[in-house]
Amino acid sequence: MRVWRFWLSLLIGYSYCFYTNAADWPLFRGDRGLTGAAAGKLPEKLSLLWKFDAKGPVKASAVIANGMAYVGGDDDGKKGLKGKLYAIDLATGKQAWDFTCNDPIEASAMVLDGRVYAGSVDGFVYALDAKTGKELWKFETGDQITGAPNWTKSPDGKKTYVLVGSHDFFLYCLDAKTGEKVWEYESENYINGSPALTDGRTMFGGCDALLHVIDITKGEREKVINANSYIIGSVAADAGRVYVGHHDNEFLCIDLKAGKIVWNYKDRLFPYSSSPALTKDRVLFGGQDKRLHCLRRDNGEAVWTFATRGQVNSSPVVCDGKVLVGSNDGRLYMVSLDQGKQLWSYETDDSITASPAVAGGKVVIGSEDGTVYCFGVKVK
Repeated sequence: MRVWRFWLSLLIGYSYCFYTNAADWPLFRGDRGLTGAAAGKLPEKLSLLWKFDAKGPVKASAVIANGMAYVGGDDDGKKGLKGKLYAIDLATGKQAWDFTCNDPIEASAMVLDGRVYAGSVDGFVYALDAKTGKELWKFETGDQITGAPNWTKSPDGKKTYVLVGSHDFFLYCLDAKTGEKVWEYESENYINGSPALTDGRTMFGGCDALLHVIDITKGEREKVINANSYIIGSVAADAGRVYVGHHDNEFLCIDLKAGKIVWNYKDRLFPYSSSPALTKDRVLFGGQDKRLHCLRRDNGEAVWTFATRGQVNSSPVVCDGKVLVGSNDGRLYMVSLDQGKQLWSYETDDSITASPAVAGGKVVIGSEDGTVYCFGVKVK
């Protein structure tokens, strides 16, 4: 009975992962597999709906839930550099509340069960009330947090756990309600990205050049796979395979069951720090070669590349046959999924390293010019 309850809880969790409301984008990359795929429709030309002044560079990717956008930033104010998490009304662009911590928030937040969870460069994980921004608890790690949190259910299905990595080399599993540590897993170097979840496992790559695969029931290592160079971004996981780029100019597809690299893609001598997006048959990611790459998922063959004027460290999102991605040239681009042709772009005043949040026909993204932008269709 106990085993049955565990697998039922996993089934419920993964159903949530793949069937999240199209009007929501509640965590980094949209779902717990970090696949970067959004539901709904998008026009080929977007209109600017509103701009929000974040008073400092925005490197964190936004999340969207219950009619609100939540995004972290660096508040470069008169009192010195602080971290901010803003709650912004998605319809109007007006601030509902803000939360201040000691250092910048550069990782995406996560919205779950009426709470917002976010890690900061100050080394703390914060849990806030989604409606008011009131701090409910905080958990201290040993170093800065640059990757977004993810979540899973406890083995009996009664509790919710928050998973987050830190530069102190540890992946932490925390009780979502109380912030108490359930387990911790030690890697061999910094953890930069967000942990992905699939099939009862969580996995992440780090600066130890390893893909760590962990049984989430106990926080114990199931296997490690050598990626041959350190991993800056987050992995995407689906159908028993993991996709990730690394610093040594290579993009990998890894089979989880076999524990080995299935194929690798290597083009120019530039690192990949962008997290990939997945469709049924394609994988897309940005490169420091200033290009967006589209490959076949089955064999890693290139389908097309799209050139920008700056490094592409932003992670792409796929929606309705279109791909959205930011560039260090300051532009947000929309290109066609089938051929990689530019459909639309919008220029900001500084680099875009954050990734788009796409939900309900709207796109929200921050720029290092200190502004959060929302695009969609203007209602006449």
